[in-house]
Amino acid sequence: MVNNPFILYGYESEEYFCDRQDETKHLLRLIENGNNVALIAPRRIGKTGLIENLYHLKEVQENYYTFLIDIYATKNMEDMVMAMGSAMLASLRPKGAQIMQKFTGFLSSLRSGISFDPAGNPSWNVEIGDIRMPRTTLEEIFHYIESADKPCIVAIDEFQSVANYPDGHAEALLRTHIQHCRNANFIFAGSQRTMMAEIFNSPARPFYQSASMMNLGCISMDKYCQFAQEHFSKAGKSLPADVFQMVYERFEGITWYVQRVMNELFSLTSTGSACTVEMIDVAIDNILRANEFNYQSLLFQLPPKQKMLLVAICKAGKATALTSADFVRRWHLPSTSSVQSAIKGLLEKSFVTTSLGVYEVYDKFFAMWLLRQS
Repeated sequence: MVNNPFILYGYESEEYFCDRQDETKHLLRLIENGNNVALIAPRRIGKTGLIENLYHLKEVQENYYTFLIDIYATKNMEDMVMAMGSAMLASLRPKGAQIMQKFTGFLSSLRSGISFDPAGNPSWNVEIGDIRMPRTTLEEIFHYIESADKPCIVAIDEFQSVANYPDGHAEALLRTHIQHCRNANFIFAGSQRTMMAEIFNSPARPFYQSASMMNLGCISMDKYCQFAQEHFSKAGKSLPADVFQMVYERFEGITWYVQRVMNELFSLTSTGSACTVEMIDVAIDNILRANEFNYQSLLFQLPPKQKMLLVAICKAGKATALTSADFVRRWHLPSTSSVQSAIKGLLEKSFVTTSLGVYEVYDKFFAMWLLRQS
């Protein structure tokens, strides 16, 4: 049993995972019937948690090898291959030295970066500079997947990152390997809805109509409230529905933020007592104070014009028509051209997200902190 049931990082068990029963069943059904899946939802809604929940199902653990590869921070093919190799070896490690050795045996292009301890367990000592032939290493990884003694499920998180690789051939290369890989199904998880739609729905793109589309929405307030109340009750605490509703609505039902505030509220509520509405602001204050140094550092690294636009978007909440004269005048920005260059930088650094012409500060806690400073 964990000390705080509102888990913030990683996956503990189904007991601490809220709902997603229908989504998990649907995802499993697609995989079992031979589909690749494009799983689309904004960041922090719970895509990775859904994949982890799928991977922890007994029937999946018994019948598949499962891999979860996060390529959010990758900038090119070398980074992607590095992320794939290290994540796959980490997934195979609990299965024993023999299975790990089979995987590393296929990676002849990286042999110098893989060492073995006295028990024969491989260690991943590969650095970016060691991946001199990323296409060759990628081919070796897919050869392993194809030869594995169980079918594989390979989830690639933040898949839209491949569209930004400078060589411009990553999508086509991956599509070719995946198309010929009969021993695996793939989950392409992405948070940039427009980019994911272009990758999978544009006839000009290599992945056109190659995956079943699955959109993930927020957990319903009623189910999330029931989940939270049950965990409070198990600990001898009480959570009134109106308190949970205020948290849920304040953060628009986005899983990570609701979970983070509930984690703090759980710790603030004494055994035998009830959580109160007044505790919500206390919880948020605690979270912002804990992150204040990080927020100050983030703000410090921004050029002045990007900082001005970030604050303007923050004040607007959901900003539209950033380059309009009205927006520039209302928020006292220097010029339309400065907004154009500033928004490009903010999007590249993931300070701001956009969907259907609406711009928001990505981190809602950071946005709250910014409003307090301004």
